[in-house]
Amino acid sequence: MSSGKPFGVGVIGAGTISNQYLTNLTSFPDIEVHIVGDLFQDKAAEQAEAFGVPASGSPEDVLAHPDVELVVNLTIPAAHAPVSLAALEAGKHVWTEKPFAIDRESGLELLEKARETGLRIGGAPDTILGAGIQTALRMIRRGDIGEPISGLTLFEVPGPVDDHRNLEVLLSRGAGPLWDMGPYYLTTLAQVFGSFRSVVAAGGIARPKRILQNGPKAGQEIAVQVPTHISILAGFDSGASTTSVLSWDSPHRRVGHVEITGTEGTLSIPDPNMFDGDLRLRRKDDDDWTVIPASGAAGGRGSGVLDIARSIRAGVPHRVTGDLAFHILDTMAAVTDAADSGERTSVTSTAPLMEMLPEDWDPHAATL
Repeated sequence: MSSGKPFGVGVIGAGTISNQYLTNLTSFPDIEVHIVGDLFQDKAAEQAEAFGVPASGSPEDVLAHPDVELVVNLTIPAAHAPVSLAALEAGKHVWTEKPFAIDRESGLELLEKARETGLRIGGAPDTILGAGIQTALRMIRRGDIGEPISGLTLFEVPGPVDDHRNLEVLLSRGAGPLWDMGPYYLTTLAQVFGSFRSVVAAGGIARPKRILQNGPKAGQEIAVQVPTHISILAGFDSGASTTSVLSWDSPHRRVGHVEITGTEGTLSIPDPNMFDGDLRLRRKDDDDWTVIPASGAAGGRGSGVLDIARSIRAGVPHRVTGDLAFHILDTMAAVTDAADSGERTSVTSTAPLMEMLPEDWDPHAATL
């Protein structure tokens, strides 16, 4: 039900990604950001001032703020589950950056707490709400390439450099190319083919030891805790299969490659880490690719927050759900298990296909 006022939001986590979120959230008329919180309160204050947010403080200050209806959780991966749980316990809806959690048990606890409290929870990536992927899904669902039967995704880059300020976090549990970049590609595949059912995987670590060059641990050697390259063969409930490569050990860059093959043609989808981009379609009798511009809004990071807010006020389900985010977590955990064991591993969770956005969906319209 409409209340006649914007939906109140608080942000926990004032790191680099908060720039994109705050840029967008403070531009959406249906959202009002009341406070930014962080363990480093000076950083929270800096971000609040930069984006015209009226208050800043600690994470606890965000949870206690009376006008905050939803918490945007932008903390490091290991803190995602505990911060989201604390927000739910404080009576706040939640949007969390990926991954949803770093283990299945914590993710299931979040889903149960959301059900128990009647609160909404959703998790990145919300790039699937962008014009690029929305256009692709509309084409696929109306049969432009026939029945989707297979997919190929490639993400290959040199990876984080030795002097990256967050090097230790990026090489710890909950990160690495699978957990950091995998959600973009796997979530897109789950919206094309439906729920994952099983995976086979192989991975490795090109440089098992790294020397930190920044921060209080500069000069300290750390052990890399996650594979820095991984290959995945996945099967879906639909009978389709996909092949994916996620690597931080490539000397060259090949990113954003998502190719879906159907019985009548092949569709190349824009980078799933972005919100826009051209598509390329080649049907089985075509001599070459046809470029198709994306249509619809590219609202940027924070679109999932806006969709939850509007959905709550309208009393309808939101699109990028906790169930979907957990299914991707479950799939990544299965990939990790498969790579460790060398055996095919089942994915037991499921996630429904989301409802498409209307083509005229406008994040900058005032609707509440």
